[in-house]
Amino acid sequence: MRSAPFAAVFLSLVTLATSQDVNLTTVKETFDDANIPANATITFEPSVLFELTFPQTSGAPVAVHAGIQLPRNATAGPPTFSVRDIKLSPIQPLVIAAVDLDAPTPQTPTRAQIRHFLGGNFFASDSGELLNSTAAVSEFRQPTPPAGSDPHRYVFLLFNQPRGFNEQTLVNATTSVQNFNISQFAADVGLGNPIGGTFILVGPDPTA
Repeated sequence: MRSAPFAAVFLSLVTLATSQDVNLTTVKETFDDANIPANATITFEPSVLFELTFPQTSGAPVAVHAGIQLPRNATAGPPTFSVRDIKLSPIQPLVIAAVDLDAPTPQTPTRAQIRHFLGGNFFASDSGELLNSTAAVSEFRQPTPPAGSDPHRYVFLLFNQPRGFNEQTLVNATTSVQNFNISQFAADVGLGNPIGGTFILVGPDPTA
């Protein structure tokens, strides 16, 4: 009697673990449908398929596609990053930023944006994995929507890193993560427009 529900859950987890973006047009349309460029005040014309993968304590890691909804317990991270189907210069450093556009709730985002990650000096390996050897400006923070909230949009953006980024003083490990503005920060430090991106939806824990 329990085999059908178990099979459904198993298939769901397999799909979750193997899903990924394969088309830049679809990524852009998904961003537009979720109002991310408007709400984040960014120009989003991706040229790179940017992948986000969450390791799991048991089972396969979860490679996500833009707009997928994940249970919070699948997002403990920290995630790994990669690019697909394009060769980035191995000497071009990259910056990755992640923000929550919907804090504390999508209806009243008075604390948004919340900065969930900011790091530079990423370089693309031959396999497309993005690697760095320096500390993040802001370490990864697990998505934690408050009880009763609708799912939040957690947006991950990839930028070319400009000269002087390592010397920027606008954000450091002690800077408040609340009311961050990725578009203003990008303008202030010369990041330009993102070259890639993805996002996930995460709601509160069922017991929250």
